Amino acid sequence: MLVGVLALQGAFSAHQSALADCGASTRQVRVAGDLDGLDALVMPGGESTTMSRLLSTSGLFDPLAERIRDDLAVFGTCAGMILLARDVLDGRPDQRSFDAIDITVRRNGYGRQVDSFEADIDVPSLNSPFHAVFIRAPKVERIGPDITVLACHDGVPVLARQGRVFVASFHPELTPDPRLHSLFLQEV
Repeated sequence: MLVGVLALQGAFSAHQSALADCGASTRQVRVAGDLDGLDALVMPGGESTTMSRLLSTSGLFDPLAERIRDDLAVFGTCAGMILLARDVLDGRPDQRSFDAIDITVRRNGYGRQVDSFEADIDVPSLNSPFHAVFIRAPKVERIGPDITVLACHDGVPVLARQGRVFVASFHPELTPDPRLHSLFLQEV
């Protein structure tokens, strides 16, 4: 299995390490040609407005949007969640998203950098809690009817999926635990 990792900004190398721990081959994705032959893609955290702009200026946004519409499996974490959401609150007017999952998210919904936190979350398909790292995390404010919520924190969805699109409000790549990457790969 070949999994691309969007490498425009964020902890893309940490995602590559987690995917390698799960037995997947990876490729950094920076231009449209890097999408060729991928079985799946991970969109890491970072700054969502900057990532949106870099996706446009690199010429990658439209080819990636087409691959996602053609059912490419994708896992978006933190800013990746924002980029995949149908609706984004508190974004810039020129910020684009892929409208790939029927959720509404609020950028920095849990607060500023100083409000970042860690929490153990229960993911029913895992046999023990997952330690989640929330850094200026987006907060899910609405979920559509076809969304499967995989985990919540304080009653708010933080891990969800719709079809082959997975999203997390937090950074699973910043822990030594590859179970969420493995869960994503099992669904590809």
